[in-house]
Amino acid sequence: MAIKSKRIYEIAKEFGVSSQAMVKILRDLNFNPKSHMSVSTAEMVYAVNKKFADERQSAKREMDQKREARNRRRAQAIVAQKPRTTGPAAPPTAPPRESPVRETTEGKTPLARRMDRKKKKKDRRQRKEKRQVDQQEVTRSYRATMATLTSTKPKKRYRHTSGTGESTTVDDRNILSVNEYMSVAELGKLMDHKPVEVIAKLFEMGMMATINQRLDLDTIEMIAAEFGFDIRVMSEIGEASKEEEQEETLEARAPVVTIMGHVDHGKTSLLDYIRRSDVVAGEAGAITQHIGAYEVTHKGNRIVFLDTPGHEAFTAMRARGTQITDIVVIVVAADEGIKPQTIEAIDHSRAANVPMIVAISKIDKPAARLDEVRTQLANQNLLAEDWGGKTITVEISSKTGQGIEKLLDMIVLQAEMLDLKADPTIRAQGVIVDARLERGRGPVATVLVKKGSCRISVPIVAGVHYGRVRTITNDRDHKLEIIGPSTPAQITGLSGVPQAGDSFLVVRSDQEAKEITLKRSQVKREHEFHRSHVPVSLAGIFDQIQEGQIKEVRLIIKGDVDGSVEVLSDTLGKIATQEVKTNIIRQGVGAITESDVLLAAASDAIIIGFQVSPDARARTVAQRESVDIRLYDVVYEAEDDIRKALEGLLSPDISEKFVGLAEVRDTFKIPRAGTIAGSYVKEGRIGRNTKIRLIRDGKRIYTGSIASLKRFKEDAKEVKEGFECGIGIENFNDIKVGDIIEAFETVEVARTLN
Repeated sequence: MAIKSKRIYEIAKEFGVSSQAMVKILRDLNFNPKSHMSVSTAEMVYAVNKKFADERQSAKREMDQKREARNRRRAQAIVAQKPRTTGPAAPPTAPPRESPVRETTEGKTPLARRMDRKKKKKDRRQRKEKRQVDQQEVTRSYRATMATLTSTKPKKRYRHTSGTGESTTVDDRNILSVNEYMSVAELGKLMDHKPVEVIAKLFEMGMMATINQRLDLDTIEMIAAEFGFDIRVMSEIGEASKEEEQEETLEARAPVVTIMGHVDHGKTSLLDYIRRSDVVAGEAGAITQHIGAYEVTHKGNRIVFLDTPGHEAFTAMRARGTQITDIVVIVVAADEGIKPQTIEAIDHSRAANVPMIVAISKIDKPAARLDEVRTQLANQNLLAEDWGGKTITVEISSKTGQGIEKLLDMIVLQAEMLDLKADPTIRAQGVIVDARLERGRGPVATVLVKKGSCRISVPIVAGVHYGRVRTITNDRDHKLEIIGPSTPAQITGLSGVPQAGDSFLVVRSDQEAKEITLKRSQVKREHEFHRSHVPVSLAGIFDQIQEGQIKEVRLIIKGDVDGSVEVLSDTLGKIATQEVKTNIIRQGVGAITESDVLLAAASDAIIIGFQVSPDARARTVAQRESVDIRLYDVVYEAEDDIRKALEGLLSPDISEKFVGLAEVRDTFKIPRAGTIAGSYVKEGRIGRNTKIRLIRDGKRIYTGSIASLKRFKEDAKEVKEGFECGIGIENFNDIKVGDIIEAFETVEVARTLN
């Protein structure tokens, strides 16, 4: 049977030696691994196994020989030792008594007792020497072979699962709960080792570190393995502060339903009809711009709805909606059918592994095509129940209310099948649905409690912010004292505005909240520090190619029309050098949106815009995520820049900075100086060393430099707005009254994609 290939540090862990020691062993065996992360071959594994097996046998033979020698010496010592017979013979032994202790002490002469004590001392000394010799032999064997002589399997212990009588076996290993970017001091404290020992081990592995240096997960895992620990990565800092649910206190909770679909397919109108309120009126342009959480009651059953935006610019927000939901309602307009954003919503639901209910809306319209919509759903592997499939489909009309009652019944039925339960007695755990900053109230966060309960004045943590709950209001602005599982509400009292999707947690004390947020902030800064080196920019692409950091340049292309996008994609897709090639991961028509920027940030891509511009939200996100955007009006300019960037020849941008503007009100001819323009500075300033541009009737007549600048009869370095001056233009005399002299400076800026 072929030996499975592993990394060298994994083999070292199996044999109980350090990674560097295993690398040295392999090099002694005439192999040439680059580092402990190299993948081993079958020959390497076989050679290491054979070496350790030979060392074991040799060590065992050596120990057996030494043990036999000790036994021979001990036997010779016993034979050579004879009792001394000085003085009169000992009296006859007294008859046996009932107590064996008295027989061995009182029934012997003082000389016999002394001999017994000497013999016992000698036996104890020999046993002690034997233990010391054995320990020295084991230590010497460890140092010689750099491996354990015998491999033992981890012991197993048995525990009973709560609520059931079944027992499960658990490996009795040391498991550390760690998070990314732990410091050396924190890791040492967790392993109960001094930081100096951790630093020494890092030094053995070829890494220089300080006590406060933060380590990535790969390094943490290797260090923990060197000290005999396994690791378990915590989903986030503060996980240890969460309370576990108890089986006996679980109660049924309301389902969390997310309404998803294409823009303007009737998602918010459906929710508006259910809540009997005008939600749409509060949205800009009648399009949902945020995630709303609302609670309704249907036939005595509570249902929590999340209304996520359907526009493609809010893909990330829609993804956060599926992460906290139990059931997804996909809204498809009967007159338009499935759209690209509908497919995205279906993909998000499948990725979250939540059941889907399809609501076919706008069935009251004359252009409704129900069978065509069902066919499109079948093409997405969503076969309707009335067609023999498993997907629940409900025909609805938010205008007349037709089918909405049935939709709510299906939601309640699906929730009963899921058997949703939560423990309301523990401290609340939930998710931030939305957050904003309000004047007079401070940070206001919309939270959805998943388990537990939250009261007023309890200490809370949300993302990297903490505080105490000051007020709690529901979606209808009613004040509450406590909220339980599956309850959306707005809370105030946080120290800052958290991000949508952040976790929400009630903790024991303010001190614990501060400690959690401090650690989260430190990890976030570390992420941002490492993230700042990741983004790919067109100006710095050649350096990253030379360093071997990238093998392909990923591009996102957006254009004004489909024909331009196709031409640009074909042109840029063919560009390649010996070291790197281009890879177009998305192309489309329309403005550069937030969805494009988020994809570029996740994929380390460059966004190319052809005769389009990014919207305001896209610019904000691009600045925050360090995503490079470049805009072009000519296809060949984009091709030329990409090609030059791949070859490392991208030159900086030359930009003009406006300095000032002066109007010519009179002209004077001076011998040997030419024509002087008597001017009035209307804006900014005119400097002696600035370049100027002469404009006549809105057209550029001449671009050059200033030969002379005078104020009255004195030379001036600059003349500011509101003052008169005389300006002589170098190598140009055709100046007329009414001309405009525009002063500007040229600035070289490194080419970026902003």
